[in-house]
Amino acid sequence: MLNRVSKQTKLNFLRATHLSKFPWLVHGFSTRQGGFSRVYGKAALNLGFTRDDSKAAVERNRAAFLDALGAKSETNRDSHRWPLVALRQVHSDIIRVVDSLPESLLVGDGLITNTPGLLLGIQTADCLPIILVDPKRRAVGVFHAGWRGTVKRIVEKGVGEMHRWFGSRPADLKAAIGPGIHGCCYEVGAEVREKFESQFAYAGKLFREVEESDPVREKYPMLFLTARAPGHSVLPKKIFLDLVEANRQQLLAVGVTAKSIEASPLCTTCRTDLLFSYRAEKGKTGRTMGVVGIRG
Repeated sequence: MLNRVSKQTKLNFLRATHLSKFPWLVHGFSTRQGGFSRVYGKAALNLGFTRDDSKAAVERNRAAFLDALGAKSETNRDSHRWPLVALRQVHSDIIRVVDSLPESLLVGDGLITNTPGLLLGIQTADCLPIILVDPKRRAVGVFHAGWRGTVKRIVEKGVGEMHRWFGSRPADLKAAIGPGIHGCCYEVGAEVREKFESQFAYAGKLFREVEESDPVREKYPMLFLTARAPGHSVLPKKIFLDLVEANRQQLLAVGVTAKSIEASPLCTTCRTDLLFSYRAEKGKTGRTMGVVGIRG
């Protein structure tokens, strides 16, 4: 993915390489850099209405981000910023189709449209933001995929909903998986693995196990002798989930081609200098946003 910088505000955001070639498409994944919030570090671009940040700062951040993206309608006398459609996200598989700015905040974790002049946005701080684009029918979608949404197949269902509403064919779709927590850092419990194994035949390739290290045990092994063969108690294993691969497999399973799927290499937990991470920052953090829209 490409890194873009707004010269006016030093606002950083990311764009997918294969989506950037469509002049009618507006899209981007925000970072934490170049905003007006102060509670999450200097000049933080927090785009979520969190309990720690002020509403005024978030609204100012959102306006700056939309301006940097170029999400405006130009007229003879003035320019009008596109309305941003967001959701109250609940880790579900609920997908909303929109053709105008809703009168009240919608609940769900996916948005799709073929209406120009709207910007669809998903907030994240470790979960994956995923953008789908149909270049032939000029339809777009954006989805919030944590482990719960992924188990519920939200991106797979997103492909189906775009076909149902817009006639999109999976083979025509382009997908961009934005920054999120990666397999290097996403430790989960055994119950999460069991849920994936009950749903996906390929679940085995999504997880890796790492034996926990114990310096005391390594230095004094005799203290931990048991009657169990081979004579030592077993250390528990840490389980890590590759959320990016889980969603890539869903896209492939419904017919999106491998060459049409682009994923950011950035892990939110590893890169808190650039991105917000709920886990790494122990819950006190801002929100980035993945957004997509259609020019008229």
